[in-house]
Amino acid sequence: MEEQFILRVPPAVAERIELLLNESASSSEDKNLDLSFSEDGRTGTFVIGNDRFSASLLDLPTVVESYKTYDDNVLIKTADIGQIIVVREDGDSIPEPVEYKHGLTPPMRDARRRRFRREPDLNPEVVGRVERDLQNIMAEMTEADVYGEEHSRNPGKKVAIQTPSKTTVSKGGTTAGGSDSDETDESI
Repeated sequence: MEEQFILRVPPAVAERIELLLNESASSSEDKNLDLSFSEDGRTGTFVIGNDRFSASLLDLPTVVESYKTYDDNVLIKTADIGQIIVVREDGDSIPEPVEYKHGLTPPMRDARRRRFRREPDLNPEVVGRVERDLQNIMAEMTEADVYGEEHSRNPGKKVAIQTPSKTTVSKGGTTAGGSDSDETDESI
């Protein structure tokens, strides 16, 4: 699969990029198109022609799949897109978080708050206590499986493990105390 991202630019820059892509590069005055990032990998500079714009790499709240087609009938998945590069003009504010707050379409506006459950505030002491309780319960269940339920109820009491008594076979071929219907039919 390919690596892809979404490039979101201001409308004036979008028109210039469209002219650059549609016309030959020699006739356009915006020959130079560059995107470079600083050492942190999240902030950078977008250059078109002689103009410089600040850019930020942000994570999308959801993964977006991209497809391509050769015949308008069959779609082929090309990538999972999880990041967006937002190009800003000089007066626009710089986004603080690493994650982009909104999705790509209007229904995904403020997606993180509206669509995903908030992580609960967990007290580490409560989590530790519940973990110890679960381990104790599991240890008791293991003892009950090995020694029988009587031992798990009274751990100090010794439990005698009984083995099944031997059955005797009478002269008629049946087990003592049993009937002829107890025998298995091996003809099936």
